[in-house]
Amino acid sequence: MSNVSISSEKPKLSFWQIWNMSFGFLGIQFGFALQNANVSRIFETLGASKDALPILWLAAPVTGLLVQPIIGYYSDRTWHKKWGRRRPFFAVGAILATIALFLMPNSTALWMAVIMLWLMDASINISMEPFRAFVGDMLPNEQRTSGFAMQSFFIGLGAVIASALPWMFTNWFGVSNVTTDGMIPDSVRWSFYLGGVAYFTAVMWTVFNTEEYPPDDLEKLREENAKVGIWGGLIESFLGIFKMPKTMVQLSLVQFFSWFALFAMWIYTTSAVTSHVYGTDDPTSALYNEGADWVGICFAIYNGIAAIVAFLLPVLAKRITRRMTHLVALFCGGIGLFSIYFITDPNMLLVSMIGVGIAWASILSMPYAMLSSILPANKMGYYMGVFNFFIVIPQIVAAGILGFMLKSFFGNVSVYALIIGGVSMMVAGLLCLVVEDKE
Repeated sequence: MSNVSISSEKPKLSFWQIWNMSFGFLGIQFGFALQNANVSRIFETLGASKDALPILWLAAPVTGLLVQPIIGYYSDRTWHKKWGRRRPFFAVGAILATIALFLMPNSTALWMAVIMLWLMDASINISMEPFRAFVGDMLPNEQRTSGFAMQSFFIGLGAVIASALPWMFTNWFGVSNVTTDGMIPDSVRWSFYLGGVAYFTAVMWTVFNTEEYPPDDLEKLREENAKVGIWGGLIESFLGIFKMPKTMVQLSLVQFFSWFALFAMWIYTTSAVTSHVYGTDDPTSALYNEGADWVGICFAIYNGIAAIVAFLLPVLAKRITRRMTHLVALFCGGIGLFSIYFITDPNMLLVSMIGVGIAWASILSMPYAMLSSILPANKMGYYMGVFNFFIVIPQIVAAGILGFMLKSFFGNVSVYALIIGGVSMMVAGLLCLVVEDKE
């Protein structure tokens, strides 16, 4: 692997510099939030059954598994005198994701929607993966927790707006939210269009308003790139899972159970809320679409809570350590998912989302803050890409077993998937106790 470092001595950045370098995540989260809140709805509208949803969602984690380590590896080894190291990947991903966001809600058949999910998720990952390494590149160690917290703030803010867009289009502007002839509702379609514009604008703001530090030895970087070659880089990217530092191995277990829970929530919340709380399984009915819109509001609430809590986590971490902060947050999330089983009033779902939001804020910042403290600067993108295996692997596992579990043991009742997710999140919290965090 490369021994070429990037500006070993990093000055502290101002609040607005950290703001500009993180602003792109506002747009990225428009993409992810629209995907998370609406893809199951789109699949069901186009005829998908409940037990088939996890397999149809498989596109998301598989593209992450393929794209993230490769992009992380090659963004470490990229340098352009004008565009820098990470920013070319931000820009390319933004262009592709914007196209996918415009195409997704125009799917007229289930297979088309699945293909669009592959394209959309791969494109979002091209932009997102280098953003994690960006914090390690640009900030000294003492500012990294704040840097990841700023990213979490923009993730939360973007997701609040994007998740609520179908509801806002319906209730504020009178746009139809009911499917006709198997077509995606207009409220969802216009939400994706606006999301595409927001994605591109926010990411390009970071591209044009941030300057990166060049490698200390540019010639050495070029020599090593030539030596490794394309195929050598691909192989090394995937073999990185066997070369993880001890703390990274410990955090990977926490990540596994955290993201298993999140994937269960993203796949099944729409189905669980419409059937368990609203009492309908008919995706063509007005009641179903009312419930699906309310899921968007629920997702907006948990992301809004995350945006607020993101700035409180560094304060709490200084008092009780980062790993204990993460434990507390994950338990809040587990309780939030559990509580949905006992709810019959849609408004009470917002209370459940408070716990989920606390967990989400911590998941987006604490593991990365702990990890960045023990990684060498010249391998930050590479290791962040490898670390993201433990975001996508649990999602693949969830896609493989959740549908089978619901059909075989729980009578295809979707709310039990959320209970399974709650248990998984609490297991993740307990695993924080074994993490050795070098603060």
